Formats: sequence, C-alpha cells, structure tokens
Amino acid sequence: MKSPSCSQSHPGSRANDESKRVLLLGAGFSTRNLGVWALASSAIAAVLNRYPKAQIQLLDYERQPASHSVKHPGGIATVELVNIRFSKKIWLPNSIVRLLLTAAFLRLMPFQRVRTRIIEANPWLKAVAQADLVGSIAGGDSFSDIYGLGRLLYVALPQVLVLLLARPLVLLPQTLGPFTSTPARAIARYILRRAAIVYARDCDSLDDIKPLLGQETSNCRPAYDMAFALEPVAPSASLFAALNELEHCRPLVGLNVSGLLCKGGYNGRNMFGLKHEYCDLIRHIIRDFVHQGAHVVLVPHVLGTAPNSESDVVASLMLHRQLTHECSGRLHLLNGDYDHQQIKHVIGKCDFFVGSRMHACIAALSQCVPAVGLAYSRKFRGVLGSIGVADLVIDLSDNDIQEVRKQVQDIYSRKHLVRTQLEQNIPGVKSSVLSLFSEATQNGMSYHAGASYP
Repeated sequence: MKSPSCSQSHPGSRANDESKRVLLLGAGFSTRNLGVWALASSAIAAVLNRYPKAQIQLLDYERQPASHSVKHPGGIATVELVNIRFSKKIWLPNSIVRLLLTAAFLRLMPFQRVRTRIIEANPWLKAVAQADLVGSIAGGDSFSDIYGLGRLLYVALPQVLVLLLARPLVLLPQTLGPFTSTPARAIARYILRRAAIVYARDCDSLDDIKPLLGQETSNCRPAYDMAFALEPVAPSASLFAALNELEHCRPLVGLNVSGLLCKGGYNGRNMFGLKHEYCDLIRHIIRDFVHQGAHVVLVPHVLGTAPNSESDVVASLMLHRQLTHECSGRLHLLNGDYDHQQIKHVIGKCDFFVGSRMHACIAALSQCVPAVGLAYSRKFRGVLGSIGVADLVIDLSDNDIQEVRKQVQDIYSRKHLVRTQLEQNIPGVKSSVLSLFSEATQNGMSYHAGASYP
C-alpha cells in the first residue's frame, strides 16, 4: 500500500547514503504514555531503515541527560537524550528561553568564528546545529492549541530553535491543528512555512493548515501514523506466566480503558463532551462480552499509579475490583512492568480489541487484530481512515451508551471480515512508514551533512 493520498506528491532529488546526524523532537521514553514511546521507536526505526549508520539523538525537556536502548528491525540502537529545560530559571545553559535568545543573537552576529565559538561552548546548541535533519512529532497531537496555548508553546519552542539555527525541520506524521487563537495561528504559521516537509497523518489536518500556508503547500503531504511500524517484542520470562494463562482464554477480547476519560479529561469536567459517563459505558461493554462467553483482559497504555491521574492502570484496577466477582473468572487484568513493544505483543494475542487510546488501537490493527476505537477526538477517524477502516471508530460525543454498545457488537460480529481487510492493507502501511525518509528525499528534501554552523 502506498502512502495515503490527499494531494499529489512532488518528486525530487535523492539524498546520498552517508552517515547522518538526526535529532528527534517531541518523542521520547520519559513519559508514561506508551503511545509516545511507540512513536519514538518507530521514528528511530524509519531513520535507520534509510540511514543504517545514522547517529540519532532525542531533544526533549528533562532534568538530566539519558541513554536509551531501542529495539528495531535491524537490531538495537543506542539513542542519547539531549535534555533541555522548560523552566523559569532562564539563566540555565539549557533553558529553552536562553537557547532561543542565543540563537537569535547568532543570526545577527556577522562573524563566523564568533558564532562557532558560542555554539561549541554550549553542548545543547551544538547538538541542534550539527544535525543534518531534525524530525518533530509533538507527541502525535500536541501541535495544536486544543490543549491550551501553553502546551503548544511547549512543543513549538524547540522547533523554533531548530529554524533559528537553520537546520532542516521535518514535521513527522501527526495531527496538525486546530489552531483557534490568534497567537496559536501565528506560531503555527511561522513553523509550517519554514519546515522542509510537513507530514500529516490525516487529511483533515492538511485542510486545517492550508489557510496558514497561503498558496505554498508543496511541502505538505499525507503519511501513516508511524506507530503502525512498531515491532512487537515478547515479554520477559517473569511476565510469561500471566500471558500463558491468557493463551487459553478464548475468545479473548482486549480492552484498553482510558484513565483520562475516566477522570473527565484534564479539567475533570467532561472536557471532551462525551454523551455519557465513560466508566459506566466500559462496565456495560465488559458485561456484554462476558455474557457472550468471551474473556476480557484490561490492557493499560498509559502507565502510573498516582490517584486521580490519567493512568490507565489506576482506571483498570478500579474496574477490575468492581466487576471481577460478577464476571466468573472471565475478567483479567494485565499486571506487570510491560513496555510499549511488550504490550503490543500481548495485544497481538487477542481475537478482538476495544480501545480508547488511539495507539493501543494501532497496536491491534497493525497486527491485523480487529479493533474498535472509542473516540474522543477527530484523530481516531482520520488515522484509522488512512488505512481504510474509519468505520471501526465510534465517536463518544455523538452516540449514547446503547448506540455505542450496539456498534461495538456489530463490529465484533464481522471481525473475520475486518481481519481479512487488515491482512490486505497492513503490510503496505508498515512498508510505507519504514520508507518515510526515503520518500522524503524523493519528494525534494535534501540534507547537508557537515554544513557549517549558522
């Protein structure tokens, strides 16, 4: 399957195969959201698929630098975290404010030797200035003001730093927009017009950004969510016992419960406008499957144990305690310290999947497991629509409990047809994701290894 088509692509030159320095923004392994981990691992795999000798670093907000071992189809890569700070202590040498001010000063400095000395003296500036390519993924859906202007600034400022240092910026496949406020539109316009390539994982995003780009949209194109290419990895031996037990539970329905929706969104007041109480809906869905003789396993995709957090673990524990007795041994809870690739392996063992975290659904669909997306935002329909299964999305803001339950059961009844459709489409989707950087070079993106500092 080729890349999703919303507009015509533009052929261009092909980059050479020398070693590259690649910097990734907005995708890392410090968050408790396994979807962000999946995006980071998949982006790294795509880079290494095109440039096997690439030196990859992550640029993200953290107090301390770190090193991560990342499994990918070609082996294990060591990826260093370059830690910047989003802090009121703007005098810190890695404060994003100080870095931006320094980069702006460098744009005005006429003496190359002085510019080089300033950059060499700051390892955070140096990491950006040395990059042949910078890819930004903004957590998948944070390049928008839907979560507030502060969140947009959080993900946008490192991208502005890249542009000030004259490095080629690629916006990797993500949801773009909406941008509802004047400041948000100004920030987005500045970045979008200067990016080398802008990839969107849904056509609605491309429509949203067209007014900000004016007539020049040749750098924008659709692409699949990168997490479709994430490799599943079997859990460690200590976790196999629980997994082996589930192997004998058939039919097995995986259910991802969103802690964020359970608590009513970030403001705790049904910020996504659901038509019903979310946890009550989930209880009904569990009972529906158990009464049909299925086993249900609760699969968290955002980790953590803090009360009143958006953790799926906390929400799953609560529901398991409430329902385990009435479910007669047919409700299971996935316990253990699983990472994103191990969780994907477990999801791949299910016969059917229902999820409220989009990347949990992607983990299922990318393994040809029929899945229902219980959607709270437009990103579900756009991303699943890109692989031809928009009909597997149920919008929780448009349907009441009875209608949601009916649609889930309708999709469950035709799960074999869905699996056949996925088996036809998914191999091409994965291939397209891993070829993203090859496609970028063919579409006119050029990298300049060893370019001088700005």
